[in-house]
Amino acid sequence: MTEYEQLLDRVAQQARDIRPWGWASLPEPVEEAALTRAEAALGFLLPPLLATLYLRIGDGGFGPSYGLLPLLDSPPSGEPAAVPQYLANRASGRKDPDWPWPEGVLPISHWGCGMYACVDCRTPQGTVLLYEPNADDAAQAWYVDAPGLVDWLHTWLDGTGWYEESNDGTDLASWPDFPIRTGTARAS
Repeated sequence: MTEYEQLLDRVAQQARDIRPWGWASLPEPVEEAALTRAEAALGFLLPPLLATLYLRIGDGGFGPSYGLLPLLDSPPSGEPAAVPQYLANRASGRKDPDWPWPEGVLPISHWGCGMYACVDCRTPQGTVLLYEPNADDAAQAWYVDAPGLVDWLHTWLDGTGWYEESNDGTDLASWPDFPIRTGTARAS
């Protein structure tokens, strides 16, 4: 069994055993047609591992904190769905240029207080970012949570994420690509 398959098995086991807040049960996985519709609405492909999580594990309802967001439709938990949330964030960013939302950065998990874990779908490894909108300006609201989705899943499974009480005070690095990806870079 490959490391990839071992990771998926661990995620599937954890998803079956532990419900995030607000989720009564693990939703069924999405069908290929739903993934195709989601990617068409987004205008980009999901990283392969993220697509596989939705296709094989469930349509959200597993993972750290409030769990992975559903892909297209909101479940009974009341969490937003990833695709409509991304589209709303992009539209909001066009209306308020001081708070742009980077293209290709899909919110995948809600932390509460407006914070989201997001996957940079433009990177092959699916860099996971923390969006923390309670900052003074947009450039200070983005942090690198994990270099890739594989790493992010491992920190959840191993209980070593920044959000764990035992890791209180863990500092995340600012996301250096924010000004480049949003066109907010200033000439010096």
